[in-house]
Amino acid sequence: MRIIDCHVHVQPWTQLKPEVRKVMASRRKDMDAIETYIEKPDKFIESLDRDGIARVGLINYPSPDLMGFDHSVNEYCSAYRDRYPDRIIAFGGLHPRIGPDPEAEVVRLLDDLKLDGIKVHPPHQLAHANDYLNGNERLRLLYEGCQSRGVPIMVHTGTSVFPGARGKYGDPMDLDDVAVDFPDLKILMAHGGRPLWMDTAFHLVRRHRNMHIDLSGIPPRLLLTYFPRLEAIADKCLFGTDWPSPGVRRIMENVEAFLELPMSDDAKQRILAGTCDEIFPPR
Repeated sequence: MRIIDCHVHVQPWTQLKPEVRKVMASRRKDMDAIETYIEKPDKFIESLDRDGIARVGLINYPSPDLMGFDHSVNEYCSAYRDRYPDRIIAFGGLHPRIGPDPEAEVVRLLDDLKLDGIKVHPPHQLAHANDYLNGNERLRLLYEGCQSRGVPIMVHTGTSVFPGARGKYGDPMDLDDVAVDFPDLKILMAHGGRPLWMDTAFHLVRRHRNMHIDLSGIPPRLLLTYFPRLEAIADKCLFGTDWPSPGVRRIMENVEAFLELPMSDDAKQRILAGTCDEIFPPR
């Protein structure tokens, strides 16, 4: 089957805050290999070729005060994608509270860098996804810019293990407002609200035509426990792993576990690649 992992974290780890790096190092034994992929796109592509992975989404976003990443991650991800535009889907972001002039930054992200998608991470950026309702012009300008250009928004839903993250911002119900107020904005709920709000995520994806679920960060063996009617929403789901986050050893281990689920091959292929290829047409 064609395989796309829509959610992997290849990021400039030189910017990581020490306490965040400590969490990663305590849970992974392959830090050297990961850092090679961060610095050398060719090596990462070789690893994808070995496992038969067609494309991946590189998830980057600014979070200088919590994770350490500043707005230069956008140039990093765009340049990485430009080496292999047929294999890499580039995500960047605009911090909803701090950073450069938002109007100019939206133009730079979407028109100059031509990012394929935008990532919003409420628990790491400490702002609700619907904070534009409280006068947050940075978010409003970002959503309007993405909607007008057809650029999808991926929003982290659910909890986070990293120091300083605040889980209260991860409730996917905030996206109900976004989907209503920006009806032509393509919204991807990263992680399906796990581990607390899976029923909310399922409700939202069925209610809103512009809403999708990214299944990353959920052990495949638990997918049908969290989403018993997963096959019914296969056309709105994207496969992802969240590699190399703690708990995800190899992309292919997750793929193999996913393929063992009792679902039709058509549903599996739709989730593994079909939905992602529709949202992010191959170059």
